[in-house]
Amino acid sequence: MAELKKTAGWTHLWALGVGGVISGNFFGWQTGLLAGGFGGLLLATAVIAVMYVCLVLSIAELSAALPNAGGFYNFTYAAFGKDRAFLNGVSDTIEYVTTPAVIVSGIAGYMKALVPGPGDWVWWLVFYAVFVAVNVAGAEMSFGVSMAITCAAAAVLVIFYGGTLATGSFAWSNALNIPPDAGAGAFLPKGWSGVFVALPYAVWFYLAIEQLPLSAEESHDAARDMPKALIWGIVTLVALSCGTLVLNSGIPGGALAVGQSNAPLELGFQRVFGGRATTTLLSVVSLTGLIASFHAIIYAYGRLLFALARAGYYPAWLSRLNRRAVPANALIAGGAAGAALCFLAQRYASSVGAALLNMAVFGALISYILVLVSFVRLRQDQPRLPRPYRSPLGVPGAIVGAALGVVCLASTFAIPAFRPGVVGTLLFILAMLAYYWMYRRRATS
Repeated sequence: MAELKKTAGWTHLWALGVGGVISGNFFGWQTGLLAGGFGGLLLATAVIAVMYVCLVLSIAELSAALPNAGGFYNFTYAAFGKDRAFLNGVSDTIEYVTTPAVIVSGIAGYMKALVPGPGDWVWWLVFYAVFVAVNVAGAEMSFGVSMAITCAAAAVLVIFYGGTLATGSFAWSNALNIPPDAGAGAFLPKGWSGVFVALPYAVWFYLAIEQLPLSAEESHDAARDMPKALIWGIVTLVALSCGTLVLNSGIPGGALAVGQSNAPLELGFQRVFGGRATTTLLSVVSLTGLIASFHAIIYAYGRLLFALARAGYYPAWLSRLNRRAVPANALIAGGAAGAALCFLAQRYASSVGAALLNMAVFGALISYILVLVSFVRLRQDQPRLPRPYRSPLGVPGAIVGAALGVVCLASTFAIPAFRPGVVGTLLFILAMLAYYWMYRRRATS
């Protein structure tokens, strides 16, 4: 059986996890300000943070007990067998293949400001080619690049936070300047329903931290390193989400201007530092976070497709490793699929990024619910399974996380702009289930 090479310590895993998510602090979240106001998005972020803490502690236990590259699909397989594991694998595939496509659409927007002329499609292909090549070159290079750009992206955010406070640019009145609906107040200008509608946007602060178990086979000591990386990863992300939401919303122009911006952090730098920062520099700064996540999630989808193919769910050629023990075929195929999704979204959707991210969020939530239910099942049916790390929240924490996942899944239907992505995701899942039952089920391990 094909095996990956062990190259990662817990700090590499931390960088991979945080790097896969950090772009959510650079774009995407801000639309939640218009959906729920500052207070609505703040409360939604608190709810989603609880869901992710429950999720992370549960998968920390599972990844230490079942350290395989398949991640979530592997956990569901252990709990319920191959049929529901396939559903989880498909949901993860949707998340991990579409998320880099979302991010590269954002990268293209920034690159057009730096280098006017080439169309978006040029930058899609260039960045996919470069970062798929980096990942194909070997895991050592992938982890090294991830560490460097994740630390750089986090440093950019910390500089912004410090500058906002040091210059006196932050004001609570700015964060509360969304015009309230009739009968609503400044903190919840859309009422309590705004909290519900803002939930999917809050997911963008944390989406993809769960990719870490995909690298379990490349960890030097998964039982020790994986829980440590996951826990420190979610602590880092909660701190960054609070800093970004509060301080970016409180800049001059306030939540209203930030919510309407396609580049909220760039707007923040302009309002805080003024003429001391050029447009070119701001665009380069904002690219750091996008590239960190783009690189990290390309790594993740390569390991996911490899593991699913090795198990027989997907064609066997996706499980082949190159001489550096890297799933090159899976990386290239996932990149080609992501680029194709960008072209399709450009052709049929009003917003490439929004259309694709809707699919990623919906697929991710399905996989979260499945894996948290799997956690409960394994605690009940396999109490003697060696668990080097045990979630301090246990079964109650997994139940709370799953319940919040169901609520958040329902909230995606509340946003008209999300519905085309939801319908597309459901149709893809149904098509893949038909493919599985008619053809691949006999081939699975």
